[in-house]
Amino acid sequence: MNNTQQTLRVGLFFLLGVALVWVTFETLGSGKIWKDKGYTLVAGFDNLRELKVGDEVRMAGVKIGAVEKTRLANRRAEAVLRIDPKIKVPSDSVATISMAGLIGTNYIGVELGSPNVPPLAPGDELRTKVTPDLNTIMTQLGDLGQKLQGALGAFGNAMNGNGEEDGGLFQKLDRLVGENSGKINATMSNLQEITAKINQGEGTLGKLVNDPALHDELLATLGQIRGAADEAKTFVANAQDIVTQVKSGHGTLGTLLYDESAGDDFKALAKNLREVSDKLARGEGTLGKLINDDTLYSDARGTLKKADRALDSMSDAGPVSAVGVLANALF
Repeated sequence: MNNTQQTLRVGLFFLLGVALVWVTFETLGSGKIWKDKGYTLVAGFDNLRELKVGDEVRMAGVKIGAVEKTRLANRRAEAVLRIDPKIKVPSDSVATISMAGLIGTNYIGVELGSPNVPPLAPGDELRTKVTPDLNTIMTQLGDLGQKLQGALGAFGNAMNGNGEEDGGLFQKLDRLVGENSGKINATMSNLQEITAKINQGEGTLGKLVNDPALHDELLATLGQIRGAADEAKTFVANAQDIVTQVKSGHGTLGTLLYDESAGDDFKALAKNLREVSDKLARGEGTLGKLINDDTLYSDARGTLKKADRALDSMSDAGPVSAVGVLANALF
């Protein structure tokens, strides 16, 4: 009897141990002893980033499911998500792999999506987006540190020369100052002499700095320049007013430029003048003949000669006789 009881106890403890191992395995594997009911969605990523079965699926920070399994398909990693049947995931929602703290586990975060968008059906694929994780950031910081270290090393080599014959920048500057110390001292001495002369009022710059009269004259000159600038502004303003009046057709010039009737009259006048000049050139009319006919010139010259002789012959004759003589001489 004692052996039977002992055997039953050993068998009971064995069964309890097996049950405890199974419960522990299920709890660590999926987070729950019994699998949740619900529907599945597929989320594809380039890298699941240590995401494992049982990790949570959250929407707006609230758990709505868990990762049921992970797999490789079509050169990408896929996570099959078991979603609570009470939760409807909009079709425009986007899933990302996030980290719960610096040393926490990863989880899949799902956006709320739009309220009026139809939900995803069981087995549909959920849109995903890649976000930088801690490992990527640390890798980038490491690369940045290496680049910064290389840049600082190059800067240090440029400053110190790194064993080159000419040396670095500091060595070159030291050598340059040493080789030109005499010239630098002479330059400083010259500058001291120049500043001393300026303080004593010598030279043009010294007088300008120390002579109040030159200062007053300079101010007066500046005042005159300002006055001339004001006059120039006034002239420009007046010129602008004149241009405005001309553009508006006021005044003689404005009427001539913008009045069509005045322009037509000017064109007619120019045409008449041209016609008159053409007639004069052709010898038409009295003035044209007078200009172009040599006989009129000859007749006028002969008449003047006759009048001259008649006046000479009148010197000894009386008034009546003079008139008769003049008439005979001319006609």
